[in-house]
Amino acid sequence: MKNKPKLFVTLPSARRKLCQRRRHAHGPPPSPISIYGSRKSRPPPLAPAPLAGKMAAVGCDVPMPQEPDRMTGEDMEREAEDFKEQGNAFYVRKDYSEAFNFYSKAIDSCPRNASYYGNRAATLMMLGRFRDALEDAQQAVRLDDTFVKGHLREGKCHLSLGNAMAATRCFQKVLEMEPDNVQAQQELRNSRSVCDFEKMAESDFDKRDFRKVVFCMDRILEFAPSCHRFKILKAECLALLGRYPEAQSVASDILRMDSTNADALYVRGLCLYYEDCIDKAVQFFVQALRMAPDHEKARLACRNAKALKAKKEEGNQAFKEGNYEAAYTLYTEALTIDPNNIKTNAKLYCNRGTVGAKLKKLDQAIEDCSNAIKLDDTYIKAYLRRAQCYMDTEQYEEAVRDYEKVYQTEKTKEHKHFLKTAQLELKKSKRKDYYKVLGIDKNATDDEIKKAYRKRALMHHPDRHSGASPEVQKEEEKKFKEVGEAFTILSDPKKKARYDSGQDLDDEGMNMGAFVLLRPLSSELCGDGGNPGSIRCKAGAGSVK
Repeated sequence: MKNKPKLFVTLPSARRKLCQRRRHAHGPPPSPISIYGSRKSRPPPLAPAPLAGKMAAVGCDVPMPQEPDRMTGEDMEREAEDFKEQGNAFYVRKDYSEAFNFYSKAIDSCPRNASYYGNRAATLMMLGRFRDALEDAQQAVRLDDTFVKGHLREGKCHLSLGNAMAATRCFQKVLEMEPDNVQAQQELRNSRSVCDFEKMAESDFDKRDFRKVVFCMDRILEFAPSCHRFKILKAECLALLGRYPEAQSVASDILRMDSTNADALYVRGLCLYYEDCIDKAVQFFVQALRMAPDHEKARLACRNAKALKAKKEEGNQAFKEGNYEAAYTLYTEALTIDPNNIKTNAKLYCNRGTVGAKLKKLDQAIEDCSNAIKLDDTYIKAYLRRAQCYMDTEQYEEAVRDYEKVYQTEKTKEHKHFLKTAQLELKKSKRKDYYKVLGIDKNATDDEIKKAYRKRALMHHPDRHSGASPEVQKEEEKKFKEVGEAFTILSDPKKKARYDSGQDLDDEGMNMGAFVLLRPLSSELCGDGGNPGSIRCKAGAGSVK
């Protein structure tokens, strides 16, 4: 009979004796051959788990699998140092992502080492992740308050994020430990400069000097490139200055990093609002208020945008209905809502100028159009409206200047026609205005021309002023001749047509007409066969009324 297989367990002596007595009481174990018939039919050995359970039932010790050896503290420190060295190598090669990974492994292996957090903070700073870097730097100085580089990096993170006061405290801490630390001295100066520029910007913003605010923000952002607060303030001032593309670019960059930034949403809406895209602007203001219900600027801008749109539409409707007085009043009210909305206010001024022209308030219309052009010097409609008002008030030089500006911007046939017409009227205006000489309208009839001539000729006749001073006599004689010239031209249909079209006229013919036409006047008034002297006699007698 084969011996029973041994079990490799260690039993205490008392238990071992107990097991032996139990085996003798039940007799020797049966042979494997007698049970199964042959060795080949023997079943596989029992699995360890049932055996272990069986042995446990009889109170025997059970063999357990050995656990792998745990790393000692020294082993983990060595491993952390290896990770750190690899991270340093990647940092030198400027592969900051890999350096970050190895520094993180070093921290996992040895989380109480301040230098590992300091190194990872430096890597995060190179990656532009200053908020994450700030957390690591703060953890580093918590672990080791004498860690100079940790304090320096914490200060630089604070400064980059725009917290100049906190940065100042960090650099002062370094100088307490190392008074000659050149880097800390320079960074402390930078922090103080940021504080000074911030105070200046706050004062300039209250004075509405937005250009100076932009200047201050540019200087600050040289030291605090990751500060969203300063970027937003700069963008808002750019929008208020009408530099909308620049403002939108700044706001959009922030929104790409943080789509829930209420300040950036507000500035984006402000740009659209000032570009007269009021509906889209309102959407951004509403979104900003969802993110920050207490955002006062967004609430005010949203209210102004809705009020401005409503008032402008009311004015437009009144104008379409021909109610010009009401339209004028509504446009005036709309102009008081938001003085900063340059483009919309330019349109409102132009609209009010159009209404003023309809109401024959031409001087007011010219002033409104000029205000529109001051706000937006590319506003073609305002130039056209003002030029037409200049034409209506016979200010032809100003009209030509406006039409030239329009034609240089948009070379259309219509604009060319306007310019030609204004140039012709300017040319005509530089000649003697015979209509003014006779005191009649350009559409006067032949009878009106004759009556006006008789009246003016007697008014300026030399004999009527024979007792006046030589200067007055000379002036009246000049006017008397002009009256004759005017009648010569305007009483002749051909000459009148040439004069009205702006063509040059024969000066000699005009001068002769002054004397030829004295005779019919004399014969009409004096009845003596047309002797020019008779008009002087009648005038001297004071018979002219």
